[in-house]
Amino acid sequence: MNFQGLGRPLNDEDMDAACQLLKAADPDVWAVLTVETRGFGFLQDKRPQILFERHVFHRLTDGKYDDVDSNISNPIQGGYTGGSGEYDRLNKAIILNEDKALQSTSWGIGQVMGFNFKSAGFPSVSEMVISMIEDEKSQLMAVANFIAAMGLASALQRQNWVAFARKYNGPSFRDNEYDTRLAAAYAKFNVKLPDLHLRAAQAALFYLGIDPGPIDGFRGRRTTSALLEFQANSGLNQSGFLDQDTSSALGL
Repeated sequence: MNFQGLGRPLNDEDMDAACQLLKAADPDVWAVLTVETRGFGFLQDKRPQILFERHVFHRLTDGKYDDVDSNISNPIQGGYTGGSGEYDRLNKAIILNEDKALQSTSWGIGQVMGFNFKSAGFPSVSEMVISMIEDEKSQLMAVANFIAAMGLASALQRQNWVAFARKYNGPSFRDNEYDTRLAAAYAKFNVKLPDLHLRAAQAALFYLGIDPGPIDGFRGRRTTSALLEFQANSGLNQSGFLDQDTSSALGL
């Protein structure tokens, strides 16, 4: 399977659609997305952010492949490499059992597990993965569908982060301070929301190999430096701001 897509980032309409489905506010949703993937759903090569879970693959295949590769199938969680290295692990698992490998992987901006494909709104895990590849809108709606199906919309609306974390992240959520991190992210976004046009520019720079810092929709020193570098390379006025000419040159 080719996991590379166009890497289209979220826009305001996409976020509105998810919030309407969940009857939640923007800061609620951004808190979840930021804790799961630091708020962006794609790698630099435009493949979705993933994490392969070897203990899930072990469970779904009844330990059949434990002796083949303990880093791919193992009753003990771990073995993560992060970033593009997770695709190396996934592809090894796909050779053994494609369906179970895809189900053993968390996908996109909200890291929905593949085995939750029905709750995320898909008839099969392969169709879920195809959607994850398309754009962040598809990734976000899968998250929203999953939250709704799990009965977590109310906890999200009330910012009951302990209740939300217990079902979204699992019973060991306190081991990684999941609820605390959700609360901190919510507090940040409750003060100021991301500028999604700037975030799209950050993503475009990232894909070009120009480091804009976090792809978060907030203007910082690294984003300014990245814009200056792109403007210089493109023969544009070097303002460090996302003006109309720069936006057009970035394809926004």
